[in-house]
Amino acid sequence: MIDSKFNSPSKGVMPVADVIRDVYDYLHESAKHKYQVIVGTDSQVYIDRTDFVTAIVVRRVGAGGRYFWARQEHKNFKTLRERIYTETLKSLSVAEVVYKELFESLKKENLLDNFNFEIHVDVGENGATREMIKEVVGMVRGNGYEVKTKPMSFGAFVVADRHT
Repeated sequence: MIDSKFNSPSKGVMPVADVIRDVYDYLHESAKHKYQVIVGTDSQVYIDRTDFVTAIVVRRVGAGGRYFWARQEHKNFKTLRERIYTETLKSLSVAEVVYKELFESLKKENLLDNFNFEIHVDVGENGATREMIKEVVGMVRGNGYEVKTKPMSFGAFVVADRHT
């Protein structure tokens, strides 16, 4: 996933290194704001394939934001559980690279107080995914990240879903 090119609605297709640089620059535009950096993945099953879309969302709390997204196609998955696990693993692989780069840079500049990093997963208390919440949340927390589920996981079920 991390080798994928990401799409920006305003800047076009970008490699992940350029996305990270753009996020970094955006975080520096206004030091007075708090920021959320969010990674979330959603999927859509079609007759011949399953599309996975991972979004990187940068939210300047109270003052807008921007996002980037990448799509990967796979053969169809047989179970919902397999699909949700794959979504979560894709988010974790992107988060690992994005978080590491941003955290190290912001730590050197003493800007970590303005920075919150989250992974948004497409599971919630209602619907077929409710039985997987503990497992998926455990996967994300076990990797050291803050996690949000529906209805707070807009990075997955709103932003990423927009491009599935």
